[in-house]
Amino acid sequence: MKYIDEYRDANLAKALIADITRRTTRPWVLMEVCGGQTHTLMRYGIDELLPRQIELVHGPGCPVCVTPIEIVDKAIALASLTDVTLVSYGDMLRVPGSHTDLFHVKASGGDVRIAYSPMEAVKIARSLPNRRIVFLGVGFETTAPANAMAVWEAARQGLNNFSMLASHVLVPPAMRLLLESPGHRVQGFIAPGHVCTVMGYEEYEELVSEFHVPIVVGGFEPLDLLEAINMLVAQLEEGRAVIENQYVRSVAREGNRAAKEIVNKVFEVSDRKWRGIGPIPASGLKIRAEFAAFDAERIFDVQSGDVAESPECISALVLQGLKKPWDCAAFGKRCTPSNPLGAPMVSAEGACAAYYQFRRHAVHAESNVRSPKSEVARQ
Repeated sequence: MKYIDEYRDANLAKALIADITRRTTRPWVLMEVCGGQTHTLMRYGIDELLPRQIELVHGPGCPVCVTPIEIVDKAIALASLTDVTLVSYGDMLRVPGSHTDLFHVKASGGDVRIAYSPMEAVKIARSLPNRRIVFLGVGFETTAPANAMAVWEAARQGLNNFSMLASHVLVPPAMRLLLESPGHRVQGFIAPGHVCTVMGYEEYEELVSEFHVPIVVGGFEPLDLLEAINMLVAQLEEGRAVIENQYVRSVAREGNRAAKEIVNKVFEVSDRKWRGIGPIPASGLKIRAEFAAFDAERIFDVQSGDVAESPECISALVLQGLKKPWDCAAFGKRCTPSNPLGAPMVSAEGACAAYYQFRRHAVHAESNVRSPKSEVARQ
């Protein structure tokens, strides 16, 4: 298909891999921040085709994965109320809370509905005036404009039976936390193209300057990621650290001004806890006081204390690029997509789910043997 196949051209991919191989003279550790990028890398075996000196690690760029258990528990509690209809994206239904998940609440009779847009929840609220409709609004800056518009539109229509349980997180503060961590290994970042499409990449310039780390805004197709890796390697080998934009067909430095405007009208920056990482200052968005009538956390008296992760789950280390999913003793055994111990295994963008789908039959990294070549290699 035009505009897709052209970014999956095997001959161009081989040329980019050859260029990367020619450039690389030292070991480099690169992190892709977005879970969608992780799945592309795994699906097409890009990690296997790169020179051995380049190691790809996977960042906290999966919004479902970093949504804290406490928010999941609140959503479960709300969905269990007889007069509440909870509307959510489908990949949140199997994310484990402290005792159960939304899928089991739905199976037990709770009114839990899957939507592909927050505006669907607004329509449900309009069609069911006698029920209280709660939309579970999670995500990075990418989904924030649509979620903000849903709140704005509900306010405009006077839909007092609509509210949102918001758990938005912001990418740059998480990258800062990783760079400030004494154990971090990352030498270059592929920034998430969809986030930058909304927000631009001005915020990343401070990280580049302060930490002297190269950042390349990357897309999601194989050639996008190979070109982003090539750009990062070129900077690292030359001792440079600047921000570059590979995803020029979608991203502008200033981002989407209209999208940012609606986000700023409805949300404000707040501290936020990240699942597997912990609290990060000024790393989230919460609903402004002007829209308190549509804030589920203010409307409902649903409490949730701090909840511990499964002691077997190493998602915290995976999300920080310190471990790979297959370093977990439970991976593919006690932890699978149908029975996940942690969110990175259940989410469509989770690193553990990507490894389970595309790498679970491969040997462990320690063996120094790579799995069979991928789709790109076979073409």
